[in-house]
Amino acid sequence: MSPGFLGAPDVDEIPEDAVSFRALSKMTARQRDRALSAGRVALLISDWIDARFRLPDTDIPACPATSLNPAAQVVRAHWGLGERPVSNVLHLLESRGARIYSLTSENTELDAFSLYWQERPFIFLATGKTGERGRFDAAHELGHLVLHGEHQVPSRPAAEAEANRFAAAFLMPRAGVLGQGLPDATPARILEAKRIWKVSAMALTHRLHELDLLTEWGTGPRACSFPRLGYRYGEPRGIERESSQLLAKVFRAIRDAGETPATIASSIGISTSELQSHVFGLTLTAVPGDGQPVTTPPRHGLRLVPPPS
Repeated sequence: MSPGFLGAPDVDEIPEDAVSFRALSKMTARQRDRALSAGRVALLISDWIDARFRLPDTDIPACPATSLNPAAQVVRAHWGLGERPVSNVLHLLESRGARIYSLTSENTELDAFSLYWQERPFIFLATGKTGERGRFDAAHELGHLVLHGEHQVPSRPAAEAEANRFAAAFLMPRAGVLGQGLPDATPARILEAKRIWKVSAMALTHRLHELDLLTEWGTGPRACSFPRLGYRYGEPRGIERESSQLLAKVFRAIRDAGETPATIASSIGISTSELQSHVFGLTLTAVPGDGQPVTTPPRHGLRLVPPPS
């Protein structure tokens, strides 16, 4: 770390209870602290951006309900999504005020985590997963933000199952899936339909069972057939991994103003490569600069429009 980073004023640490870590009981203290520390650096990056850009206001409803499907329906209705597939989950969440950053390479044991920080929702996502898995992880963390919010401990065991059911209902809404005509769907039909909802074959299979479109006896053989078709560790011919629209616009605006991402890195006291690890590598196309701090530029307004469904 640079002397500037080490000599900077103390910052509040992220409380462990505020974070939606999965399988917290299986995490070592080192893994937990490493993830929280990396997340805290990302919050510093977010502070730098917030001081210079007007970002979308938070519009994530709180639905601490006991029945999960209605909560997903409430969010979809609030955002005007109807029963259609979500074309890009990350772009949608950013347009509703979520700040999304990537997990650093030192945190490969994690899929994702989220928290509210100073009343703003943050989601941190691993970048080594499939595009389908990344969408589900993002929807899972949205589930934590919606269901558990700022006043519950999101890492309690039941919370993970709740967030998973929310994610399935959010990405594959009941009426939309029922309209696909999928009762007793064959593996080939499931593989065809999964491309519509941009989810994994297994996720859609479980959702069909949840909606009573597949019996437990029918779910097992279909699930067992997918590994033989090449779906054991990934999604052949899968979708492209989603990335941050907001951060891409920020770095484009910085370059248009004659600055470079090194400006952000040097202001915080981190290297440009570490900055890249937090922002999905979106600074890689920037022209290298000398990293010297500059005076604060005027605040720019960024308008993120949800992608068409």
